[in-house]
Amino acid sequence: MSTTTLASARAQALADLVARYDGRAPRYTSYPTAVQFTPEVNEATYRGWLAELPTQDAVSLYVHVPFCSRLCWYCGCNTRAVNRHEPVAEYMTLLVKEARLLEAALPGRMKASAIHLGGGSPNMLSPADMDLLFSTLGDVFDLLPDREVAAELDPANLSRDWVQAAAKHGLNRASLGVQTFDPQVQAAVNRHETAEQVIEGVRWLREAGVKSLNIDLMYGLPHQTTANTLATIETVLRMAPERIALFGYAHVPWMKSHQQLIDEGSLPWPAQRLDQAETAADRLAQAGYVRIGLDHFALPGDDLAQAAEDGHLHRNFQGYTTDQAGVLLGLGASAIGSLPQGFIQNVAQELGWRAAVAEGRLPVARGVAVTAEDRFRGEIIERLMCDLAVDLAAVARRHNRNLAELRDSMTALSAFVTDGLLRIDGHRLRVIGAGRLVVRSICAAFDVHFAPESGRHSRTI
Repeated sequence: MSTTTLASARAQALADLVARYDGRAPRYTSYPTAVQFTPEVNEATYRGWLAELPTQDAVSLYVHVPFCSRLCWYCGCNTRAVNRHEPVAEYMTLLVKEARLLEAALPGRMKASAIHLGGGSPNMLSPADMDLLFSTLGDVFDLLPDREVAAELDPANLSRDWVQAAAKHGLNRASLGVQTFDPQVQAAVNRHETAEQVIEGVRWLREAGVKSLNIDLMYGLPHQTTANTLATIETVLRMAPERIALFGYAHVPWMKSHQQLIDEGSLPWPAQRLDQAETAADRLAQAGYVRIGLDHFALPGDDLAQAAEDGHLHRNFQGYTTDQAGVLLGLGASAIGSLPQGFIQNVAQELGWRAAVAEGRLPVARGVAVTAEDRFRGEIIERLMCDLAVDLAAVARRHNRNLAELRDSMTALSAFVTDGLLRIDGHRLRVIGAGRLVVRSICAAFDVHFAPESGRHSRTI
């Protein structure tokens, strides 16, 4: 069979898969997912949960910075574009106050093993803002010497001064949002930067001692093709990042109004999206990257790859992580926290968050308390998302649950087994072949809260 015929056959197989399974499902960065969050979990609930935390355990911190120097039309994050520093400085003043409110609600001084700055673009913070933030966090928490300090960065406005300021506070992991280097695709999503800008930013980060660098890429953007996706990857490979995340663009203009600026007619078809994703994955594997879970790749020596190999990989609202802390405390507008009792989310709208903090309230808007059944099903889903495999009997034993509770879920998996996407061997499940591409849909079989007709999720492929 000729190479052309093989390529055509593969494309047809991909198209058939898309037609059968390209529905909508959660990304399972938590269970229950954020769709189940309600206002019934409020500030009082959160204060009660905080008071019950064991003070000897280390926590992770997430700080949300909802500002960018530009608004990228594909963006699904909670952020806004600003061209003055005053709104950022005012936000920082209130962020410090929120940290102090959190301090008063905690049962005692706690250790922090990780700090993640997300956004938006945390490099919108000035060096003085960084000093204020970290001095405050150091007052409220015992920042462990070996802590992970990570930041999501926009390479278009990254400076050497900012990198040096962050390094002073322990920055050791960074993620650069690149998405694509193709000029036509960049123009279609209002994002412009050159490879030279990113390469320069990488050099600054390496000079500052950042040992783990991630680069975010996307597929499925307007005017994106398999060819220009591969061209971007070739440029990125020259930078030798330890990690690469390859996300599918989620077109949800009913949730993010600025996505209405994207010409839907220029978006690739589902089968074309899938070909971009799989061809890119093949190239990254050829370059020596280990494919991890749904959309991450890491060099074998990186701790993300090691965690995946050892079965210690986890998933939270920042995606795949090696973080082993049982508590994640969120600060800032829209920040989400995870505690043993459940999940909470701060007020998403910045003005509402500002008002709550100014009034001396922990700015909780909603959340969900987790039940024993949620913990059971949540571990199953997390292991499938992280390991593409799960031993149901072992999970049931850990949670003192009966496997009979999963009868309906197992029935729902039959189509995946028939189509060669999932193997079931007794109580062991393993995602196989192209099943990785629809693992979110496989996980949805265990999600008793999932309503596929709601239309509140992005497409799985």
